[in-house]
Amino acid sequence: MRLLVVEDDAKIASFVVNGLKQSGFAVDRCADGEEAHTLASTTAYDAAIVDVMLPKLDGLSLLRQLRKENVRVPVIILSARATVDDRVKGLQAGGDDYLTKPFAFSELLARVQALIRRATHISEPTRLTLGDLTLDLLNREVSRGKEKIDLQAREFALLEYLMRHAGRVVTKTMILEHIWDYSFDPQTNVVDVLVCRLRNKIDRDKKLLHTIRGVGYVLKTA
Repeated sequence: MRLLVVEDDAKIASFVVNGLKQSGFAVDRCADGEEAHTLASTTAYDAAIVDVMLPKLDGLSLLRQLRKENVRVPVIILSARATVDDRVKGLQAGGDDYLTKPFAFSELLARVQALIRRATHISEPTRLTLGDLTLDLLNREVSRGKEKIDLQAREFALLEYLMRHAGRVVTKTMILEHIWDYSFDPQTNVVDVLVCRLRNKIDRDKKLLHTIRGVGYVLKTA
């Protein structure tokens, strides 16, 4: 999946781009509306994240121009403006979703994924599997082989997150933001404690949950 991030604030752009790349997306970034128009007109993106206040060509004008030219890439609008009128203007200009600043990366990622699912008509799975480990999202049940595993709410959330990113390393910061949804001191050991609890429940026989020292954790079969 390839995404376009249009943001002139270097700090916000770096935060968003790095997070999306860590989540497995290919990402292009530009800092003004004119360059964004060129890229969106010539490259097939799965979704775009567009700031409203942009140099050369503002975000809403960019959207109107793209829609006029029949460029149908799904777009999430980023803006510090949070009034109903502002959101309505953004959606009427051609945006598919509207997210106000400041925002949690986990929410942005969830909205990007939902936007892509809607655009590609891919249904959300109700069951996640890795090897003999199964997670039922509807009944909130977990089993390994024929053995059912009882998980607490945060253990279940962590396992779901790891299974959705199976084979990819997730950092402690990513887990903190996803499971607790607000900032913790990166030096805290709450992630280590939660991972240890989960590992003790799902890895009694064959190891699936691996620690990548100094980086994070990965759920994989080998």
